[in-house]
Amino acid sequence: MTSAFQASYSPLPYFPRACQRPPVRRPSVSFSSSRTCQSPARFMSIRVNAAASTTSDGSALRDGIAEFYDESSGLWEDIWGDHMHHGFYDPDSNVSGSDNRSAQIRMIEESLRFAGISDDPAKRPKTIVDVGCGIGGSSRYLARKYGAKCRGITLSPVQAGRANVLAEAEGLADRVSFQVADALKQPFPDGQFDLVWSMESGEHMPDKAKFVNELVRVAAPGGKIIIVTWCHRDLLPSEESLQPWEKKLLNRICNAYYLPEWCSTADYVKLLQSLSLQDIKAADWSQHVAPFWPAVIRSALTWKGFTSLLRSGLKTIKGALVMPVMIEGYKKGVIKFAVITCQKPE
Repeated sequence: MTSAFQASYSPLPYFPRACQRPPVRRPSVSFSSSRTCQSPARFMSIRVNAAASTTSDGSALRDGIAEFYDESSGLWEDIWGDHMHHGFYDPDSNVSGSDNRSAQIRMIEESLRFAGISDDPAKRPKTIVDVGCGIGGSSRYLARKYGAKCRGITLSPVQAGRANVLAEAEGLADRVSFQVADALKQPFPDGQFDLVWSMESGEHMPDKAKFVNELVRVAAPGGKIIIVTWCHRDLLPSEESLQPWEKKLLNRICNAYYLPEWCSTADYVKLLQSLSLQDIKAADWSQHVAPFWPAVIRSALTWKGFTSLLRSGLKTIKGALVMPVMIEGYKKGVIKFAVITCQKPE
């Protein structure tokens, strides 16, 4: 650990809206599957045997991710709203259903606070990219909070279409827009965004080094980067990899959620350090998200959730069946919920 690594250590038709639009042709975007996740320091990543990552150009992985979210986003929105990410809870809190959406907003606010994003009108971000935008919940929230212009990208045509519909309905279409694009090959010029925001999209990236490089490329000089993502635990100095049982547990999750490769928080920090970024900070927020997956399971066990899940399709059902494994991974310390932030030099 260096002084820069400040470890405070921290689905589903029913589709009442999303499925009532004409099918969208998925553009050809290239998701590299080469494993170049290296840095001058030792970088240990855990490749999983996900069936979707086996093609040489990564197209099966890309299509699998897109189809999973095409299929599941409508149900998620109908039951949980437009923020498709964990909530931030007080440790050991007892939460009710009404607390979950406010906890998701709190996750956004805590991430901004951790990164030191200023509310000062002269210093707050004016341009934002939301990498892995879902149906645009974070984008619209940030655009309203800062009066900023925001671009969102996702592999899912259903998500991009629904996000644009919601932006129009909320009077934000002049400031917020969404498109289908690859996070590993973003359709933006260098240095465009004051804030680069990735809320739980990094886990889907088959090439973590390329992912981080793209985040840095599109950040403006002096811009902030916020990565909130699932990681595996940091390896001990004596370890070359996770234990076999840990890999097996992660594989079960990856095969359901189209996650091609895991890495640790320390791995992300090493990547950022290799690019000479400033003010690198990381935290493990696992204890703050512990109530999330039990809450998702409870919502799936309601009559509305259960009947909608049965209509949703096999990918979503498969993902639902793996939710207890996520809880097990957190409890056993294999999975960590990480926030990593940094600043691009001026």
